[in-house]
Amino acid sequence: MEKLLNPAQAAEILSLSKSTLAKMRLSGRSPKYIKLGRRVAYRQSDLQDWIETQSFNSTAEYEAKRAF
Repeated sequence: MEKLLNPAQAAEILSLSKSTLAKMRLSGRSPKYIKLGRRVAYRQSDLQDWIETQSFNSTAEYEAKRAF
């Protein structure tokens, strides 16, 4: 089983603040996460998958994806 990361660890890997990551969860734009009761956790593989989806060739491509 893959080790789970807490939001602080995930934010550090992504070079984001914990509050930015929390806001991204609320808006549905964050990496996949796991809820264990009240606890939020991340798989490192889900962070890597999300990073891969954040690659764009132009700002127009970014804006088109962001609209969804």
